[in-house]
Amino acid sequence: MANISGLKRIRGPLAALALAVSVFPAAQAQEKYPTRPVEVIVPWGPGGGADQTGRMIAKLLESDLKVSFPVINVPGATGNTGMAKLLSAPPDGYSMAILTADTYATQATSTPKWTLKDIIPVAVMIKQPSGLYVAGNSTLKTWAEVEKEARSRPLKVAISGLGSPDEITVNFLNSRGMKLIAVPYAKPGERYTAILGGHADLLYSPVGNIKTYVDGGQMRPVLFLSPDKLAGFADTPTSKQLGYEILLPQFRAVVVRAGTDPARVKYLADALARVYAHPEYKKFLKDATGSDDSFETGPKAVTFMQGELDSMRKALAAVGGK
Repeated sequence: MANISGLKRIRGPLAALALAVSVFPAAQAQEKYPTRPVEVIVPWGPGGGADQTGRMIAKLLESDLKVSFPVINVPGATGNTGMAKLLSAPPDGYSMAILTADTYATQATSTPKWTLKDIIPVAVMIKQPSGLYVAGNSTLKTWAEVEKEARSRPLKVAISGLGSPDEITVNFLNSRGMKLIAVPYAKPGERYTAILGGHADLLYSPVGNIKTYVDGGQMRPVLFLSPDKLAGFADTPTSKQLGYEILLPQFRAVVVRAGTDPARVKYLADALARVYAHPEYKKFLKDATGSDDSFETGPKAVTFMQGELDSMRKALAAVGGK
């Protein structure tokens, strides 16, 4: 029987989701699942962290479940175009989406056409800190130099989309006396080109998304939104170290439409647990600077997501936002 008393502690519409993903009836006679391709919707363009995560998951699910998991990139509106595609499909478990913190934040910053009642989080697959970066050839070498410059003139920051944790963080820093201008790019490649080509002064991104550029010296982190120093970046300060009370880590979760058969949700959750335990995914997680405790499913995923939404709202309140 589900732990109903535990669910009562979860606030808001996510409580219903917790119940939906925690109550699994005994196996019933039903159509074998899956028997045909399962669509993996990535609500961002190719090449970014969401795309990398979606393709790694799809590859390992195909090997495990012996059906195709085609990845479909649907960028736009801070990921909400892709979410609309998910919610236009039947709730039969044959369509899933990679929900990122970027898109999830719009539940706090705007009024997207979907709500938390419309989805079921099957599993959180990665949690990772974000940061701010300059181009390798930038005249700004450290966060101290960036902060000093941003207090004297506007600096452009390439972000994933309006209403995202990226924009929330930019506005938070502006409330501390800086002059940063958030410039959204739905396609990761355009975001990276902006910083490399000098069209933006800073880039906001999880380090794992741009590891190749950082390792190659084309980009350099100047600040991590993290409570602790990141391995290999001893000289890069953290937001906590500098007294900025904002973290908003990136996360990516696999979600399906509300109304999907709980048995299918459980089947997918179990398969994703195996994906997470796979050596290839473990390497992917490490390379992406993902947290060792990234995986969450069932009520724990719901509780985690509620906590992130609370943090986003707190950061907004700190700058007089919604």
